[in-house]
Amino acid sequence: QVHFEESGGGLVQAGGSLRLSCAASGLTFSTYDMAWFRQAPGKEREFVAAVRWSGGRTYYADSVKGRFTMSRDNVKNPVYLQMNSLKYEGTAVYYCAAGRVRLLAVRERYDYWGQGTQVTVSS
Repeated sequence: QVHFEESGGGLVQAGGSLRLSCAASGLTFSTYDMAWFRQAPGKEREFVAAVRWSGGRTYYADSVKGRFTMSRDNVKNPVYLQMNSLKYEGTAVYYCAAGRVRLLAVRERYDYWGQGTQVTVSS
């Protein structure tokens, strides 16, 4: 059974930083593309960042480019999302996802999802 352990969410002031982590079990982590999505209240779940199973290039939503950095460690397992210069609009539940996908930003393509971690940015 696939399980994700997400952590790192919390309350932060605008302009601050948080680091999310996601550790997966029950799957061969190094063979899956990994992504972060987020869902704000009353809004659809949206793409934030993704990295291919092999590592290397990461992909970001325009809204977070230059402020967020996603990384993965195929030896130790976790994926991370370093979030700097957080904005109020970044308040959302952040979800880790895994899949073998062609289109990284399409949430329907992912097979497995974490339970989410809440990030609240105060203005």
